[in-house]
Amino acid sequence: GEAAVEQAKLKAEANNIEAEAELSRINNARQGELTYVAATKAVVSTQSTGTYVAATNNLEIERAKQMAAIETSKFENMVTTLGSENIARIATSGHDNQLAMLKALGLQSTLITDGSTPLNLFNTAKGFIGQLEDGAGSSH
Repeated sequence: GEAAVEQAKLKAEANNIEAEAELSRINNARQGELTYVAATKAVVSTQSTGTYVAATNNLEIERAKQMAAIETSKFENMVTTLGSENIARIATSGHDNQLAMLKALGLQSTLITDGSTPLNLFNTAKGFIGQLEDGAGSSH
């Protein structure tokens, strides 16, 4: 109950942070595009073909640096806002809830998979059958 509410709150907060960061990234990207277009137009009108290519390459490099800085800032803001403790809670919330549920059911042994990893239970079954056959053979 409480864990699910807490998990929902954390997910809502994370979604809000992601939305704000995405909006900031888009605004910065648009501003960068406008700067890039304006600089490209200025370069085309004033430079010869050889220096135009170099200037265009420099603008592309600068744009890539700005985009990397935006993404880095976005990630740093998300981590700072959430905090390391909340990030750890979000990462383990599903497993913690499953563990609590299994304990409440009183299960002593379980096998939980994600469904995408195949399990080879043949060797395990042979071990059980081998134990049963050994036990049955000694009683005769």
